Amino acid sequence: MLVAAGCSSDSDSGSGSGAAAGDKDSSSGASPDAQASESASANAVQVAAYETLPESCSVLSKKTLGELVPEAGKSGKKGTTGEVSSRGNCYWTSLDSNGVKGSQYRWLNVALLRFEADGRGAGEDQAHAYFEKQVGGAKAVSGAKNTKSAPVSGTGDEATAVSYDLKKKEGAFKQQTVVARVENVVVTVDYNGAGLAGEKTPSAATLLKSAQKAAKEAVASVTAANESGGAGSSASPSKSASKSPSKSASKSASSSASPSESATKS
Repeated sequence: MLVAAGCSSDSDSGSGSGAAAGDKDSSSGASPDAQASESASANAVQVAAYETLPESCSVLSKKTLGELVPEAGKSGKKGTTGEVSSRGNCYWTSLDSNGVKGSQYRWLNVALLRFEADGRGAGEDQAHAYFEKQVGGAKAVSGAKNTKSAPVSGTGDEATAVSYDLKKKEGAFKQQTVVARVENVVVTVDYNGAGLAGEKTPSAATLLKSAQKAAKEAVASVTAANESGGAGSSASPSKSASKSPSKSASKSASSSASPSESATKS
């Protein structure tokens, strides 16, 4: 963003008063082209900091996946997405059977949504608005009990964790949703667990700690994907700016990154 810097003069000094008057006359006589250029610069929309996203199923390390979803297999399953540079999500399901003692169930979903600067504002501002919408959606899940929320430190520019209990026919689920924003990208991590068929219900605190770890790791993956050759290291506009991905991203928000809906699908 270009910033116009103005100069002031000391009108109290004897010889300076004449110079000040001269400066005023000079500025009032600025050419129309110069004034138009300054006005355009002031109204220009800031270029989005990040212009790409990492592959959604690769944002978490094997070690982390082994801890959160140990029985999920070698890879996650991609959700329905469009332009991969603007949005993506991946989910993993883990069912650890203990025979007659029951089973431990875990479900993990990571959703990424990137916003670009357009007529509606800077990508970072749009991402912040979506961040707040996601947090609000997580707090308002139908049937949720004991809902709690708290800020999460060290995870992007802003992050919030929402926890609640959800009763289903299969058992009592402990849901953890962590929403984080880094620059113009929003990361939503949904993680829940349950003890099925008589197995002990997992600790909400343990699940929350794991969800926060996954969110921090996913945010780091987004940053790393833009460190070389991305908009963060270049002032040039995004290659797909003319397509306004934020519009298409909004259409897929409910299917790829909504904690309210994804929480009920597990």
